[in-house]
Formats: sequence, structure tokens, C-alpha cells
Amino acid sequence: MRAMGCLGNVLWFLFAGLWLGIGWCLAGVLWCITIVGIPIGRQCFKLAGLMFSPFGKQVVHGGGAASVIANVFWLLISGLPLALEAVLVGAVLCVTIVGIPFGLQCFKFAGLALAPFGAQVYPA
Repeated sequence: MRAMGCLGNVLWFLFAGLWLGIGWCLAGVLWCITIVGIPIGRQCFKLAGLMFSPFGKQVVHGGGAASVIANVFWLLISGLPLALEAVLVGAVLCVTIVGIPFGLQCFKFAGLALAPFGAQVYPA
């Protein structure tokens, strides 16, 4: 089972994870340039790690009022471009039969890109 997760992460990284992870890293760097945005940038880097290798991990949503406020700022500034990127990569992957499972995973990540705050990543 562990070998399949490793193989899945390698295939994911080659076909989608590299591009999605770079987008999240770029967003994290841009947020960290501002001193106020460092907590948002840290969350970007955490989720970039998830984009690079999602197999064997699960996302649990939670959070409170601070997460809602951060998600509003996030959606207006960075959320829509990252969600659009995930949707476009997912649509390209769904063109092939073999890429459909990876494309569906991209669509899940598009939803996460719209509201990432309050989400925690745990090993599955």
C-alpha cells in the first residue's frame, strides 16, 4: 500500500503537483513580503507541501472567526487565481482516461484554494 502512495505522489508531482505547488509557493512569497501577511504566507507554504504530494494525507476543515476573516482577504487577493489554476489543470487532466483521477483531485484542491484557512493537513 505504501508503494502505491509513493507511486501516486510521483505521478501526481509530474502531471499536476509541480504546477500547483509552484502557484502556492509564489502566493506564499508574495504574502510574506508584507509583514502583516506572514501568517497567510505560512499557510500557503503548508498547502504547497500538500500540492506537491497529496497521497497519504487528509485535510480537516475547522477554524473560527479569524479563519473566516483570513479567507475573505485570501479569496479577494489570491484564492481565485489559484482555484482557476487548479480547475484548468484538472480539466486538462480529465481529457485523458488515465488522468481523470488526478483531474478530480485538482477539482478538490480548487475548492480548498477558495477557503484554505482553518484547514489542517494530517497524515492519513
